[in-house]
Amino acid sequence: MAYWAVIPAAGAGTRMAAEIPKQYLSLRGRTIIEHTLERFLSHPRIAGIVVSVAAGDPVWPTLPVAGRPRILRADGGAERCHSVLNALKVLVSAGHGGDWGLVHDAARPCVRTADIDMMIDALSDDPVGGILAVPVRDTMKRAGGTQRITATVERSGLWRALTPQMFRVGPLATAIERALDSGVSVTDEAQAMELIGQAPRLVEGHADNIKITRPQDLELAELYLRHQEEARCA
Repeated sequence: MAYWAVIPAAGAGTRMAAEIPKQYLSLRGRTIIEHTLERFLSHPRIAGIVVSVAAGDPVWPTLPVAGRPRILRADGGAERCHSVLNALKVLVSAGHGGDWGLVHDAARPCVRTADIDMMIDALSDDPVGGILAVPVRDTMKRAGGTQRITATVERSGLWRALTPQMFRVGPLATAIERALDSGVSVTDEAQAMELIGQAPRLVEGHADNIKITRPQDLELAELYLRHQEEARCA
């Protein structure tokens, strides 16, 4: 089977309070999404990438990476799950429904090549698939409507979901469609698989695989990218 990256990139990123979608903000001389895409374009085991972009997006066509032959474009949707589904349908229509899809957030530019390798090695023979994740190490609190603590949540067995999330293209598309038909807007691919009775596997990744969501995350991502570059050059 081949391995395909699926990158939903149609969000507005309102929590960044920026004039442009967060995936197009500058990070170490390039846009965030260019860093993210390069992690997969440079990976020898990734056959290609499908990027879901909002209709009429004026920035995407101006990026040099948009013209790379291994990148296909899909229409973005109202929510992340719709964008992912549209990208999966592109692969299904091209005859890749039996291949693996690695769905990754456009705003996670720090994913390590070693983690992608580890995920492929761990899941290539798995009957379901799975996700990169890290165990929760902080004390977890549940809050009420007034942002006061109502309970301390037992953290044993809790994991923080990351991406990529790796499932076979056809079954994942079917799972997301069923969730949407049931009125459930799933927040990640694993949830869609869980809703059809599957138990995705957890593959422990690295905590520096952060999602850029707020302005302060840009500085942290720059720090992580610099450290990763220094480690490769050492």
